[in-house]
Amino acid sequence: MDKPPILLVHGAWVNGRCWDSFRERYAARGYTCHAPSWPHDERSVQELRNAPAPELAGVGIGEIVEHYRARAQELGDPILIGHSFGGLFVQRLVSMGIGRAAVAIDSAPPFGVLPSFAALRAAFPVVSTPGHWKKTLTMSEEDFGATFANGVPEADRAAAYDQYVIPTPGRVYAQATWSPKLVKVDFKKQDRCPLLLVAGSEDKTISASMNRANHGKYKPGPVTDFKEFEGRSHFLIAEPGWEEVADFVIDWVEQQLG
Repeated sequence: MDKPPILLVHGAWVNGRCWDSFRERYAARGYTCHAPSWPHDERSVQELRNAPAPELAGVGIGEIVEHYRARAQELGDPILIGHSFGGLFVQRLVSMGIGRAAVAIDSAPPFGVLPSFAALRAAFPVVSTPGHWKKTLTMSEEDFGATFANGVPEADRAAAYDQYVIPTPGRVYAQATWSPKLVKVDFKKQDRCPLLLVAGSEDKTISASMNRANHGKYKPGPVTDFKEFEGRSHFLIAEPGWEEVADFVIDWVEQQLG
């Protein structure tokens, strides 16, 4: 029996290349994985850093969710796996009735889940930038190591920064703050696929407490599980030990799909 396709949804500051290790590991288990980048992000990391598309500054949550909704429709009924903002986008897609199983890893908070102090501190460099809602911004190497990839050994962080980090539209942060309609999730929806929320105990961007609160918002009904990985940061999909995360996620999916 053919296995369903997997649609991988990335978050801010990176593009679809952040899923390369997951794609290879899942391909070895017989899955076809698709990891499209956000609109205007489908180039190499170095190209994007050297010359981000001017149109990128105008990309917001609505455009990104529609981008992935259309891709999911093309794939039929895929497994959905998202990280960070991608986890929020996956939850939005699940609310639309999309997906046969879904996983939100270190998910940005839907409307109704309050940010922790650590999350506010991590977002401060963006939201404190004048006019951030109409600009394309790049995370500093210092912030990458302190709040995003603190699980990457310090000696390897510069290389990881060069490998992964790209410019991101500040618009998505502005909309997440001021446009609740765009980040609203139907926590009561009964006709939806099983959902797993994953957290890292040392996540300094989206605190594990926020993921637990997100999980607690869902009402009894369809399967909604939660898993916290000890000692993992926000970048647990690419830091040392990512294999354990990847395997847990696909094992859970296979359990749900039988």
